[in-house]
Amino acid sequence: MKVANRLGIWMDHSSANLMEFTASPIETKTIVSKFTHQAREDSIHKSEKEMHQKEQHQQSEYYHQIGEQIRHFDEVILFGPTDAKTELLNILHKDHLFDKIKIDIKQADKMTDLQQHLFVREYFSKNFMNKN
Repeated sequence: MKVANRLGIWMDHSSANLMEFTASPIETKTIVSKFTHQAREDSIHKSEKEMHQKEQHQQSEYYHQIGEQIRHFDEVILFGPTDAKTELLNILHKDHLFDKIKIDIKQADKMTDLQQHLFVREYFSKNFMNKN
């Protein structure tokens, strides 16, 4: 029987912490959106339309980078304080590459790295117990 690869992702619109659920200590890989507060300020001075287009492009690139990581897993939990997780899920549902990946979302507050690791461990441990 194949063991499912599981990934927890705490995310907001500016960064995503990816944590693979393993028996060993969880390590975090971070993906950062290129659309920063400074980029927003710089764009505002040029034009509102240009800022919006740049933000959409960079947000799309950010979600694409996260999606590239998700493709290698069987189960994923997206959690965090903003709507970024829902936006990403909607994008992934449009792509058939993600049809066989079980992806859930949960609302969560801002968390420390340790709290994120505990959340991922608890989430997948509980779901594993419910399957048996």
